[in-house]
Amino acid sequence: MLEEKLTALLAEKFKEPDFADCYLVEINLPANQKVEIFVDSDSGMTFGKCQKISRYLEHHIEENEWLGERYTIDVSSPGVGRPLKFTRQYVKNVGRKLEVKLTDGSKHTGTLVSADEDGIRLESKVRVKEGNKKRNKIIETAVPYVDIEKAVVKITF
Repeated sequence: MLEEKLTALLAEKFKEPDFADCYLVEINLPANQKVEIFVDSDSGMTFGKCQKISRYLEHHIEENEWLGERYTIDVSSPGVGRPLKFTRQYVKNVGRKLEVKLTDGSKHTGTLVSADEDGIRLESKVRVKEGNKKRNKIIETAVPYVDIEKAVVKITF
């Protein structure tokens, strides 16, 4: 019930011009009056945006006494290690390296070269044997969203 109330509040907040490109990724309500909210933005989440959303939600939580006096709320962006959930997250990460686990258990790692409403395209280098020599070859793999179990951005240094 609290999750629906928070989702509705966020939908209202995201109608404001400064938050129009923001969207809810996930709400977690673990024990001990703790609320974790992950939001993202097409233009990138900033600390300031998270802070304003947090204060907005705190105001409504306290005004309506949804959690009592002792609670914590954490509003943040999903972060690099969290799985991608929405098409717009994939679009935002074009050009970055992804590790994708498919529903059949296989894994693909490569650079995300495109994302549309149907799926993604990954580009990766593989070593292939041509005669007596091994050469690097770039292959592109199309992956429909329905086949993706989990996709995570990988940071390379």
